[in-house]
Amino acid sequence: MLDQLLRRRVLILLGKGGVGKTTLSAAVAWLASRRKGPALAMEADERAPLAALLGSRASYSPVAVSAELSAMVVEGSRALEEYLRLVIPAPRIFHAVASSKLYQYFVQAAPGLRELMVLGKIYYEAAIGHDGRPRWDLIVFDAPSSGHALNLLRMPFAARDTFGESLVGREAANIGALLRDPHRCAVVAVTTPEALAIAETLETAAELARLGIPLAAVFLNRHNPAGFTAADLTRLKNSSAMRGRRANADYLCAVAAAGLAEDARSRRAVRQLQSKIPCPIIRLGDFNDFSGAALMARVAAELSNEPRAWVAR
Repeated sequence: MLDQLLRRRVLILLGKGGVGKTTLSAAVAWLASRRKGPALAMEADERAPLAALLGSRASYSPVAVSAELSAMVVEGSRALEEYLRLVIPAPRIFHAVASSKLYQYFVQAAPGLRELMVLGKIYYEAAIGHDGRPRWDLIVFDAPSSGHALNLLRMPFAARDTFGESLVGREAANIGALLRDPHRCAVVAVTTPEALAIAETLETAAELARLGIPLAAVFLNRHNPAGFTAADLTRLKNSSAMRGRRANADYLCAVAAAGLAEDARSRRAVRQLQSKIPCPIIRLGDFNDFSGAALMARVAAELSNEPRAWVAR
């Protein structure tokens, strides 16, 4: 399943805050650079947690992490300045425009401009490039949390309706066409089995469907299937080995019961997702003994093993 996702030009990961989206984005970008070729990891968070996981620094232009992997932060007003440098090649004129109070007011006040320019930067890096050819075989975008990410994804279609056949309208149409093309772009939801995360994922999927953007897959993070049943638990509690060790038996049974409850919650989450979202659901474990770059490496290793995917029917 991962290899199918990596065949696209752009991979957008979105989800509720705290579900492990940034770690997963870093792991996917790292694997893509080794399996496919030059990859760019992009993020919208100016604190640059994605870059930190990859051992890089915050930068508004691509910084090499390795021979085949680069990372950068994308921010709307800076992307707009980069665009203006392309269309206003004369440095004096550009600086006069960029430093004017009217321009600064326009950037701050224009509704949706920053969101449109963020996606415009992704489109530019994926489809055009600085010399007329894309530099990257794959761009992995660690999108903001779901609500903000959906605002980003709505903007090209709103701009197209607003500006029609103008330059802005045509560029917005190009961005929208990329988002809706399942052969070039894959939007992936990241979630955990918790009820709030599942509910937000279902709402996100419904909004994406309304926008005409297909959801390529769902990563179900922190799924820990139990390797035993309630009957096994009863046998353990009543076994001869546990006689005379009631305190130990009660403790072990309490831990095991919590594992069964977590497994049941994960299975309910999968059933909910399968009933509403017609795409593969890829499960990943809860690696709570790892953090930071070590966690990213552990997730990458798990992805390399091609984790099992539930396919909705």
